[in-house]
Amino acid sequence: MKDKVCIVGIAGGTASGKTTIVRKIKEMFGDDIAVINHDSYYKAHDDLTYEDRSRLNYDHPASFDTDLMIRDVKRLKNLEPIDMPVYDYTIHNRSDATIHVVPKNVIILEGILILESKELRDLMDIKVFVDTDADERLMRRIQRDMLERARSIESILTQYRDTVKPMHEQFVEPSKKYADLIIPRGGENLTGINILTEHLKLMMAE
Repeated sequence: MKDKVCIVGIAGGTASGKTTIVRKIKEMFGDDIAVINHDSYYKAHDDLTYEDRSRLNYDHPASFDTDLMIRDVKRLKNLEPIDMPVYDYTIHNRSDATIHVVPKNVIILEGILILESKELRDLMDIKVFVDTDADERLMRRIQRDMLERARSIESILTQYRDTVKPMHEQFVEPSKKYADLIIPRGGENLTGINILTEHLKLMMAE
């Protein structure tokens, strides 16, 4: 572990392939990398019923406790460990559990809106946007939410129409302009992933 921690932001629309890219990077670098997911920092809503929580707009920047994430990233940059929150999608609320994260040579920040926050962007050494066709992203989201989150296709499409698509157009897509590297087609783009991993090797060697 070196004294300098490099922060890499990987953003992009829902089901764009961010997680696939992060997984491939983790496979290459192993324990030298830690991953912080913006989704882990969804605000807790213990005051609301399950039905009310299920109707919240989870694609708006205000749904995240980004200030807490910023504080945690700053602590990691200062070589201090953190206890990252855990979000439980099955109950639409933050879990009582946390994940202990120790500083690593490279910290990957992953999420749809991580480039939307200037304060968070300013902590990053490299900013990546994963750019995938909207139809492809929707198909992937349907498959993921039905299999992993036990949701009906009707609820997935309603959420996509009412919040996911408009929030993508209002907040996610405009944040692409802040990216240092844009990777089209997500995890299928091996060339783009190789460019990113080679850059990470250089960062870790410094």
